[in-house]
Amino acid sequence: MTASTSPAGTVHPAVSGPASPPATGALRVRPLPAEATASYLARLAHAYRLTLPHLLDGLDVHLAPGPEKAAPAAELHLNPTAQQRLCVFTHIPRPHLARALPRLTQPGPLHTTGPGPPTAHWQPLVPAVQPLRVCTACVSHRSRGTHTTAWAYPPSAPRLTICTHHQQTGSDPRHTAPLDIRPLPELTHTHQQQARTTIPATELTWATTITTRWYDHHQHLAQRWHTRLARLTTANPHTHHPTASPALTCRSLVTYPETLTLARALTRIPPHGLARTDHTAFLHHLATRLELPRLAPATHDPLFTRLNTR
Repeated sequence: MTASTSPAGTVHPAVSGPASPPATGALRVRPLPAEATASYLARLAHAYRLTLPHLLDGLDVHLAPGPEKAAPAAELHLNPTAQQRLCVFTHIPRPHLARALPRLTQPGPLHTTGPGPPTAHWQPLVPAVQPLRVCTACVSHRSRGTHTTAWAYPPSAPRLTICTHHQQTGSDPRHTAPLDIRPLPELTHTHQQQARTTIPATELTWATTITTRWYDHHQHLAQRWHTRLARLTTANPHTHHPTASPALTCRSLVTYPETLTLARALTRIPPHGLARTDHTAFLHHLATRLELPRLAPATHDPLFTRLNTR
């Protein structure tokens, strides 16, 4: 079975032989950067006024039996044959589609990487790797005004999706909508600075670990972060979640400016590490950048560990 499209852009499944070519769609729905495959397919189906299973059926892609899931709790994996059908239908070359959808080619437990009939299956995602909500204005633009919800995979650290143009961000998959960050202009300013520089992923991970520890233990910058959190939650009452407080779900966002400041400072440490005699000078520099009077990490502080890592 393959699919055909009417001039109105509706997908119509049609019975045909196994050698029939893949269907081509009448509408152009562009993926968002780093978008979840399930999110893109849901937007694509919505543009044609179909459910996701009906879209896959129209493309003659078999959806493997399993519990009904959706982004962000699960990702939809397509085997190579199904991926090719999607490329033809969307008029997007496979290299371009694979760059936009980072989980498109990821293998799943049902061995969907080999040749064979077009198939798709759901794979659950643990919260730590789930995609986050994308700016609603950007989604509407990419969805021809038909949809405002999409999910994308953020960098590993810090896990955020920030749109500086519309000043929206996603920081936790449990939030019911992107967050309005207009009350926190320092977040937009910090992200714009980040876009102009390159910070190694290792230093970003270290910085995230350090600021997370400080945040959880109310150290160094606790009052600043508390004030920022209060402003953020006042502008976004939907951050209150039955199973998780805003203090947890907004942590990466609240600490974001200091995390990037710390990450940039850590790039000053040479590959062989800092000599003990250089610790004081580095900590004075970091305290100045963080606008703190002094900084003296205890031996159990991950910053102390990083300074002594060679």
